[in-house]
Amino acid sequence: MVSSRARWLQRTLVIAYVGVLVMVPLFVVTYRTMAAGWSEFWNAITSPDAVTAFRLTFEIAIAAVAINTVFGIGLALLITRYRFPGRRVLGPLTDLSVSVSPIVVGLALVLVYGPLSGWFGKGLATAGFQVIYALPGMIMATAFVSMPLVLREVIPVLEEEGIDQEQAAKVLGASALQRFRRITLPTIRPALAYGIVLSLARCIGEFGAVKVVSGNVSGVNQTMTVPLLIDQRSEQFAPGAYQLSFVLIVITVLAIAGVSIRRKKEPSR
Repeated sequence: MVSSRARWLQRTLVIAYVGVLVMVPLFVVTYRTMAAGWSEFWNAITSPDAVTAFRLTFEIAIAAVAINTVFGIGLALLITRYRFPGRRVLGPLTDLSVSVSPIVVGLALVLVYGPLSGWFGKGLATAGFQVIYALPGMIMATAFVSMPLVLREVIPVLEEEGIDQEQAAKVLGASALQRFRRITLPTIRPALAYGIVLSLARCIGEFGAVKVVSGNVSGVNQTMTVPLLIDQRSEQFAPGAYQLSFVLIVITVLAIAGVSIRRKKEPSR
């Protein structure tokens, strides 16, 4: 009887915790969005600034996810398949991006690639290539803060699977590319898909680091993503902040729910 009450209390506390931190804010955003009406919602998400911000947000997110996918798989294979000095440090080092404040990440990028006083920024600016306050810097900042998400999904799968199948294929004459395509990639595919979706969700909603390295400019030379546009409209008490937030929430929830459902339907290895 005591254990049953303890389980009931535990479930109640967990549900209350999730409700206060997650469900209540989501409910408020949804309510404010719907209370404004359909016309207000449509006008907010189809305004020129919003359309341009959505396009830029997804361009940055797709580029950052592609970078994280390639380097995440490479680092995961390096950490799990090879032994070398510093290997134990490499894993925790990749978690630095989620441990450090995004504002600090943005400031570090400015100090390195800033056009006026950055270590590499002056040379790049002289060559006509601008990183900070432009698209490259925004992609770098977004990729940095979401870097471990793919890596941390793939590493446990590779460690659990081991190298027996790959070694057998190597003995039979399979090349490294063939072993990756026919053995490694099918093994990590579910974890990789989940990591990509998590990385995409993180990239779409990134605010702090991007705010530091972007110019916050709307118009032709747009450097304002959807989170930055939401922040601007909230500060100016302009309409549209709730509607744009609602769209980002829906995209993120659908992506994570879709890949989770597909992951559950796949047969266990």
